[in-house]
Amino acid sequence: MKHFLLALVLGLFMQTAWAADEETPENYVNYIELKPFLTNFGEPGKVSFVKCEITIQVSTPAAHHAVNFHMPQIRNDIVFLLSDQTEADMNSIEAQSVLAQKALKLVQNILVEEEGEAFVSDLFFTSFITQ
Repeated sequence: MKHFLLALVLGLFMQTAWAADEETPENYVNYIELKPFLTNFGEPGKVSFVKCEITIQVSTPAAHHAVNFHMPQIRNDIVFLLSDQTEADMNSIEAQSVLAQKALKLVQNILVEEEGEAFVSDLFFTSFITQ
């Protein structure tokens, strides 16, 4: 019984020590993986599809909360952005990089409009498939 109480007390102190070692906001970096997107795109008469996965980089816990809070609007606007693209906008690495920058600006604009701050520092396509 004494060993159990000793272990319990030590465990409580160790949790306090771990809490003190948590990252401070200055070096906080976190990534939010969005659920995959699947939508059609392209010119009228020719239907093409894109499936992509997006990861958003944030640098504060408040940014993480803001992105999660506004996720429905972010997802909606990204779907419209993707569906508005042409085949030329999707087929090269350079075009996909431009599209990622457009998506980043879109997310930042939503957050500035809703929260007063851009919060998001980067946006990556972690998977990008067109058909």
